[in-house]
Amino acid sequence: MSERRNEQKPMKTPMMIVDSHLDLSWNALNWRRDLTRSIEEIRASEADMNERGRGRNTVSFPELEKAGVALCLATILARCGQGRNPLLDYPTREIASAMGVGQLEYYRIMESEGRLRMLRDWPALKAHVEKWKSTGGRGMPLGYILAMEGADPILEPSQVELWWERGLRVVEPVHYGVSYYAHGTGAAGGLTAKGRELLTAMEAVGMILDVTHLADESFWQALEIYHGPVLASHHNCRALVPGDRQLTDDQIRALVERDAVIGAVFDAWMLIPGYVAGQGDNSQVSMEGVIDHIDHVSQLAGSARHSAIGSDLDGGFGAEQSPRDLDTIADLQRVADLLRSRGYKESDVEGIMHGNWLRFFEKAWAKP
Repeated sequence: MSERRNEQKPMKTPMMIVDSHLDLSWNALNWRRDLTRSIEEIRASEADMNERGRGRNTVSFPELEKAGVALCLATILARCGQGRNPLLDYPTREIASAMGVGQLEYYRIMESEGRLRMLRDWPALKAHVEKWKSTGGRGMPLGYILAMEGADPILEPSQVELWWERGLRVVEPVHYGVSYYAHGTGAAGGLTAKGRELLTAMEAVGMILDVTHLADESFWQALEIYHGPVLASHHNCRALVPGDRQLTDDQIRALVERDAVIGAVFDAWMLIPGYVAGQGDNSQVSMEGVIDHIDHVSQLAGSARHSAIGSDLDGGFGAEQSPRDLDTIADLQRVADLLRSRGYKESDVEGIMHGNWLRFFEKAWAKP
């Protein structure tokens, strides 16, 4: 344990953070992590494991409270047949759907224990944020908006209403490869016929489209077909780091036109060119790289109102594939000072840390 983490300092209320991408239930069920324990306890429990990311986790419920994360988009992630990763891939969509329901049940159990609070609409979100501000978040459950990373658990577009009733509010149609609905990261192509139906069904109930992981052709088709609220939960900039996982400048401009918000990712291979996931040395990667991507979006947009945090921490990796100056998710608090050092005014800093996401959901969930 580092000396820094042992220092006893007066309790200080952290700045509120909204993080638009955390794979909490996937970590708990697929990585078999008890997120109710401290970071140190989880790391110790994984000390004899050799897989990438083990013993270096950055997220737990106690650490999220310490970090000042009041609200997150918490995912369901269960893929069908995209590869041979036993932590991600299932042989049929039916099995993936069952796993997705299981991940939802984990969130429900955590709610019953007072650790989480599902937020389905703006009044609930507003009340949660107001209470967080009055308490500094101490002892409060983590607010979450249920999101889906890859829509395989939705067996048919006709199930969108069922998933809405379950609490699902944000959907990425695809993760990596080709899904029932769209082409995603690493696969060139557009939406399928079912994908077009999915977007129509989502718009009808008010479900928000997350364009993250859409292949370029699918991205542009989705924006044309879907007319509801759009966001990019965890995306960085292709102009800074090449690769189809990143947003082009034209895509960023199109999202700005739709009044979207883009969450910056902390995964090292998305921060600097040439980093190879699972192989790279993160000594060359710092949180300044995250600010570079936030700043690029802000410069293209002409303001900071479309920039935010979508960390994806513990999304299949740990501190070894995060910026070298990030030990746990609590270090997200450093983003505020890094932004100030770049000349961002305080209102913009607050917007990036939480305000832009709150404004987005207030507008997205406004009653007609």
